[in-house]
Amino acid sequence: MSRVRQGFRVELDPTVQQCARLAQHAGLSRVVENFCLALVKAALDQRNAERTYGIGEERLTPVPWSAPALEKAWRAAHPTAYPWFTQAGLSSRVPKEACRVRAAGLRNWADSRKGARRGGRVGFPTWRKRRHGFRFRYDADRAHPTGPSMVALPGVGPVRTREDMSWLTGRIGDGRARIIGATVRQRAGRWWVSFQLEIDRTDVDTRRAVAADAPTCGIDLGLATFAVIADDTGQVEEIHAPRALKAAQRKLRRANQALARCQRGSANRAKAVRKIASVHLKVAHQRADFLHQLTTRLATSKRAIAVESLNVAGMLRNRRLARAVSDAGFAEFVRQLQYKTTWYGSTVWAADRWYPSTKTCSVCRAVNAGLTLSDRSWTCRCGATHNRDHNAARNLLTAMHAAT
Repeated sequence: MSRVRQGFRVELDPTVQQCARLAQHAGLSRVVENFCLALVKAALDQRNAERTYGIGEERLTPVPWSAPALEKAWRAAHPTAYPWFTQAGLSSRVPKEACRVRAAGLRNWADSRKGARRGGRVGFPTWRKRRHGFRFRYDADRAHPTGPSMVALPGVGPVRTREDMSWLTGRIGDGRARIIGATVRQRAGRWWVSFQLEIDRTDVDTRRAVAADAPTCGIDLGLATFAVIADDTGQVEEIHAPRALKAAQRKLRRANQALARCQRGSANRAKAVRKIASVHLKVAHQRADFLHQLTTRLATSKRAIAVESLNVAGMLRNRRLARAVSDAGFAEFVRQLQYKTTWYGSTVWAADRWYPSTKTCSVCRAVNAGLTLSDRSWTCRCGATHNRDHNAARNLLTAMHAAT
């Protein structure tokens, strides 16, 4: 029985008192993370001062980088520095996870400086502020479902959910799933709990497994048309994204104007902030729903999928395209394809970033070096006329077959 890591998110339906309790734990997590950061900064400053005194490296003040060291310092400090933690009866599991979160951020920064971490450069951790959002974590299965519509949260108590969790509780009950952590988060005044699971997906994956004779396809991603899918049967399908952010621009503009007219610290300003957050939340949900439905359909109906290796970070540096690129969610689309294809037995092949899929003629393989972004269609010297997106999808499919 093979197990995979998977998340399961459900919206909570807390009472007014429980909302206040959840906010207290989110504030506790923020306080602990800032306590850990202050401790590390003080140790680093002390080391720098000691170097100026000529003290050797082996005798410098140690820095508490690890989660156990940070947690030990918190346990020693909170009885006098933060007596309200014990008096309020808040969960002791939240500070433990806050120390782990801060230690992970410090480790990522250190690895990034040494070149041991892939991806973009990671900066030194910064202070957590209230405006950064409310969230906190529980370790292991401290937070767990107690029924199809009830979750037990330490320090908060049993909280009802707005969604049925029978899919999860059934698997926990017969041993097919195990909770390894939980994150509680607030967005736009609504609370969610996300369970991190180790789960056996054999039944679901077998039921949805891709057929052995399913077609293969190449996918060209773009802004005018989100995806052009060309499969080896000769069919070409165009997928248009909902462009949720673009559709919400008028609402966002009016909501931001209303916010600007409100006095700072007023109740109306708090309402205006929640209005803006609710619009952004709706946009995020529309985009996520579109991407999940599309990637699931592709992973269960295509035996092999060829995609581009897009430089999304570079595309975002273009001021004219940044909003449209962010609205599309190209990176999230590829990420979802990669893990869903492993579930359902299909594969994803990524072309080299510099592969000229758009400029190459899919008939004679000649490269049109003079093709520009504004050229939506072009004619090759061999006489073939191409739609640039359809042509790119066919070339990606051909490249995948040649490579595999």
